[in-house]
Amino acid sequence: MTAALSIEQLAVAGGLLALIALLTWMRVRAARHDGSGKDVFLAGGGLSWLFVAGSITLTNLSTDQLVGMNGNQMLLLAWWEISGFVGLMILAFVFVPIYYRNNCTTVTELLDRRYSGETTSVRTLISALFLFGNILIYLPAGLYSGALFLSSLFGGGVPLIVLAAVLAIISAAYTMLGGLRAVAVMDTYSGFGVLAVAVLIVLLALNAIHWDFSGIPAERLSFIGAADSPIPFHTLFTGMIFIQIYYWSTNQNITQKAMTAPDVKEAQRGVLAAAAVRILIIPVIVTVPGVVAYKLLGPVGDKSYGLLVARILPPWLSGAFAAMIAAAVIAHTAAVLNSTVALYAVDFHDRFIGRVRDHWRLSAVVTALVTASSIALVPLFEGAKHIINLLQQLNGLSSMPILSAFIVGLLFRGVSGSAATAGVLWGVWLYALFTFVLEPGRLIPLHYIDFMVVTLASSVLVALGVNRLTGGRARLALWGAA
Repeated sequence: MTAALSIEQLAVAGGLLALIALLTWMRVRAARHDGSGKDVFLAGGGLSWLFVAGSITLTNLSTDQLVGMNGNQMLLLAWWEISGFVGLMILAFVFVPIYYRNNCTTVTELLDRRYSGETTSVRTLISALFLFGNILIYLPAGLYSGALFLSSLFGGGVPLIVLAAVLAIISAAYTMLGGLRAVAVMDTYSGFGVLAVAVLIVLLALNAIHWDFSGIPAERLSFIGAADSPIPFHTLFTGMIFIQIYYWSTNQNITQKAMTAPDVKEAQRGVLAAAAVRILIIPVIVTVPGVVAYKLLGPVGDKSYGLLVARILPPWLSGAFAAMIAAAVIAHTAAVLNSTVALYAVDFHDRFIGRVRDHWRLSAVVTALVTASSIALVPLFEGAKHIINLLQQLNGLSSMPILSAFIVGLLFRGVSGSAATAGVLWGVWLYALFTFVLEPGRLIPLHYIDFMVVTLASSVLVALGVNRLTGGRARLALWGAA
């Protein structure tokens, strides 16, 4: 390790992580455990709005955002977070009441209620897509971006894979020993520190350039994205809203956290608090440091956040900041691990292998296996030019096809599970063809965000068409509001 962090600063980092662990243990130690799915995966339904908000915020806010979005070095990327506010509003007032009314542990259970017992294919397929995304994309990418940042902060003295392994093992320990209750509490305690230090970084960064943005290219300061930018302006009114509906309302990793409250009202308070943080704080901390880094360091890409922090942060604070970033990665990873285990336990093990009698034991086994695979996959992301753009693009493989099944299920009656499955499979194939064969913008002049709308609309139409061809009669009915 280089001299970027001294022994004393490392001691500060370790001490803060230990303090978060101690506070988490003190909060959850008195909880009674029965080994049920609700106990392990929904914290027994006993979390207050504060912990719901903290868990949602830190499940989303990790180095994927801090490193990846700042790595674009453009204010334009703030639109991902600004539009996320709308997604959280939809979660709070549309989907939270539906999930609670149907007593769901996983979002896929909602499909059982809609498709009247013939959901084996569509529920299994959608759960498999969630697992595919978590195991092959979100977990290793999150570990990679966290390790990349810490490596930049440390001066490159520690191999990425070593840092990723340490972060993954600590995350697994939270998931195995405390379930979602411990993860949500740790998320919340870490969140206060992460947000406070991230805001401090913004202020120090602006002070480093004397609040003067002159010399920075106009396209990096604009909120109106050009056609060749990461977010062309018109896409805010096409695919962006559907991406946000999927991510915040039908994505197991997020919605599971909203289902940990004792009732709908408490859950909605938590979601609204998370929305307030999203609109007031997150857009600034994931874009401004990257733009400042462009002025100070040039186009350094995903290394910009770590290099900037190493340059502007007073030495006495670097250990504390390293601890907060590590805590954010651990919180995010632990939350996704818990969601992954929940999907496997409820949607696969319970249904195809046998009833789970002790979810704690199963959680430990599955967590260990998934953690090992995530560490092994970290090196695959090292060639990514901009990690956040890669994640959003890969996300389209499953996001719009999955959302199509929920749209058909909530807006129509009389559609079979097999028809919905056909729509999902069509969407996965179509988006894969566009992304990996035709290449976005080359043969088909559409941005990948625009093509997500094409994928979603055609998936819904395929589901309705297959249903009609097989003798079904779909009728419009707002089932979710019934």
